[in-house]
Amino acid sequence: MADMGAFRDEIIGWAAGGTGGQAQELAERLGVRTAVLLEGPSDLAAVETLAARRGRDLAAEGVCVLSMGGAMSVGRFAGLLGPSGIGLRLAGLCDVREQPFYDRGFERARAPRGDVFVCDADLEDELIRALGATRVEEIVEGEGDLRAWQTLLRQPAHQGRPRERLLRRFLGTKKGRKIRYGHLLVEALDPEQVPAPLDDLFACL
Repeated sequence: MADMGAFRDEIIGWAAGGTGGQAQELAERLGVRTAVLLEGPSDLAAVETLAARRGRDLAAEGVCVLSMGGAMSVGRFAGLLGPSGIGLRLAGLCDVREQPFYDRGFERARAPRGDVFVCDADLEDELIRALGATRVEEIVEGEGDLRAWQTLLRQPAHQGRPRERLLRRFLGTKKGRKIRYGHLLVEALDPEQVPAPLDDLFACL
């Protein structure tokens, strides 16, 4: 029996140049009504974690959350999935520097740009500021990454720089770390600490 994972795989293959022959049929069979377009897997980890914390089964609600592998792909995904494609409602979450890609992609797909929620720098920055540097450092220590974090802090180029900025840099210094911490940081949030762009995305779904 097809599930949302099968639909997601079909769309990713279609965006990569496949035929997408089953996309419409799968969307109808699964009751997909909304596609959430995310830049990468760390954003996906954060969204899925918050959904679980809030007791929301997005797939059952007809929401497909997609990691596109970069904001420059948004035009392709929006065109295939949105009003000019198979007719799904579109929503998105992006970094501020990537907003122009989303604006153009949604406009060309004839989708409302008001359903794109923009992080000040990126989602990791939003989560670090929401939790505070001290709490994030506690999580880093609990994950066994304290030594690597302290090594980064000792580098001369980083002396005197804000802790929050260095933590954001730290998350991107090892493959897979941003994905892991995308889950961990959202898991650590109190309900009132959820960053506005992420909270607003969920409110629109």
